[in-house]
Amino acid sequence: MEPAYRDGEGKLRRAGPESLLAVLRALGAPVAGLADLPGALRERRQQYWRRCCEPVAVAWAGRLSHMELRLPAGRATGPLECRLRLEDGRVWRMVIDPGSLPLLRTTVVEGVAFEARQLTLPARLPWGYHHLHLRLPGLTREVLLIAAPSRAGAPLTGQGEHLWGCFLPLYALHSHRSLGAGDFGDLEALSLWVNSMGSSFTGTLPFLAAFLDEPFAPSPYQPVSRLFWNEFYLDISRLEEVQQCREARDFLNSAAVQKEIAALRAAPLVDYRRGMALKRRLLALCARTFFTGAPGRREEMAAWLAGNPAARDYARFRAAVEKQHATWPEWPAPMRDGNLGEGDYDPEAMQYHLYVQWQAHRQVQALAARARRSGPGLYLDLPLGVHREGYDVWRHRRAFALAASSGAPPDALFRRGQDWGFPPFHPEGIREDGYHYYIACLRHHLRHAGILRLDHVMGLHHLYWIPRGLAATEGVYVRYHAGEFYAILSLESRRHGALLVGEDLGTVPAYVRRAMTRHNINRMYILAAEYTGKTGRALGPVPPESLAGLNTHDMPPFAAFWRERKKNSRQLAALPVFLYNRGRLEVPTTATRSLLRGCLAHLAASPARLLLVNLEDLWLETEPQNIPGTSTEYPNWRRKARYSLEEFSRQPGVVALLREVNYWRGTAK
Repeated sequence: MEPAYRDGEGKLRRAGPESLLAVLRALGAPVAGLADLPGALRERRQQYWRRCCEPVAVAWAGRLSHMELRLPAGRATGPLECRLRLEDGRVWRMVIDPGSLPLLRTTVVEGVAFEARQLTLPARLPWGYHHLHLRLPGLTREVLLIAAPSRAGAPLTGQGEHLWGCFLPLYALHSHRSLGAGDFGDLEALSLWVNSMGSSFTGTLPFLAAFLDEPFAPSPYQPVSRLFWNEFYLDISRLEEVQQCREARDFLNSAAVQKEIAALRAAPLVDYRRGMALKRRLLALCARTFFTGAPGRREEMAAWLAGNPAARDYARFRAAVEKQHATWPEWPAPMRDGNLGEGDYDPEAMQYHLYVQWQAHRQVQALAARARRSGPGLYLDLPLGVHREGYDVWRHRRAFALAASSGAPPDALFRRGQDWGFPPFHPEGIREDGYHYYIACLRHHLRHAGILRLDHVMGLHHLYWIPRGLAATEGVYVRYHAGEFYAILSLESRRHGALLVGEDLGTVPAYVRRAMTRHNINRMYILAAEYTGKTGRALGPVPPESLAGLNTHDMPPFAAFWRERKKNSRQLAALPVFLYNRGRLEVPTTATRSLLRGCLAHLAASPARLLLVNLEDLWLETEPQNIPGTSTEYPNWRRKARYSLEEFSRQPGVVALLREVNYWRGTAK
């Protein structure tokens, strides 16, 4: 926990006593008031020394160079049995005299003398998650050893070092065949089209499972789970059961349903409730057909379930939410504590959720495999948090601090700070759990993503907690074991052959970016955030290990960004002159389309490893997809792209710009 921090203006901000006490309570400390602090600190110190060792250790490049053992002084002379179970099942055993280990320090805790000694392993460990069991008379401990490469990411051999891709939120993407919002079939079609332009990857916002009825939470950054996909995006034309079930075909072809589909397509905004209600009726018919049909394809599902046992648990959870007409905090105690019986949910609803997750898996897998033929394929996004009342928090309770919310402190844009609503990771709970949940979230994405964006990468180091009942201005930063996160990220990204991008926009301490560089996690260089408006240095240099772009989904599109700059005459000339001096403009014009082309040329020809082009910028869209800090004031996460896939893919101006981007990327050095 950090009692103070420096804000975006460099001013030191100190947390108040009530905030600090509230965060300590959220961490599990027994403190009702200031008078309880000395006792709680004594108890914590005793726990630290009696725990013998930390629950997690990192062996960088396979070498465990330093692991501290904390032992009562009398025990330091007894035999220490070490049994190391490797990830592949092999077992190493050794017996050590703890008294022979290098002594690091000594201390006395409540009259008991302790020694801290350094344990090293003689051999280099293979990459993986290994378990070290330590045993002394009357004392046993288990440590997760993460043997990881020091650098994340995959080599880009055969693809060059300067890749580019296109971005559009999946809900905003729409075609003449989709049901009022994009689906996995549309995303595949988009991927194939941008690949034909020379692009190597296609980016979108998270399409994870969401509450789209009651409760209703369509934000891609508050999913029900980071372990399962959103059936809202299923391409129904690819479901075998639609062809096999006459009732499903009759339903889909009925006049009433066709009228509803036409209304969903014509609406300028995505209507998640109506769209999901329509799909639910059709998908429920398909699920019923599947579970009563021939057993051959059920064997395929069974094979999938064998490798994804949590899917059945997730399906029961979603079915229980529907039967109880309430989320898990309002359930009876046994259900709330993770125990669901057959009477707690409707079996047919459970089968529905099982079926749609299996189909989503199949469609995303096929989409990713096809997209990877031309490079990294999919650029996916791992959100920082999950819905407080969703599956992940219910099932992985220990990993979260439920008495607090994640957020951001006050800054120039949000004077009252930001409360994002979802619970933060508990820094010790996730370690005691062996990072099981976090690893599962990564793998769920990296099975399909050639590039993965890590939302709010600063959260690997520290996160702003807002204790329950306090305002966002009264939060406190809480630290995490960043090295352990980086080890997991490095290991998983190398195993899956994927690149990582860390969202490091805003006020980010320098040590975070140094760690990103050390571990080969690409930072983000966003032109709108880097622009100074000052003649001579309108933009800083683009780092080689970065993803460059004009904006993000949380920012105004380029045309709106430049429209605001035009209102300030002092900032008007800086960008045109900057681009002109670098040969990206024929004349220093302030025309929006010319500047768009010049900015894309500047970023594409830069040394940035990755370039992401927001497709909406190419037709000079002015409306953002999301305005942070708003709710009902703006249709966040609902605005469709101005043009359909069929329309913008045939626009000469769009095609010409993408071909130029492809050319400029080829000139990057």
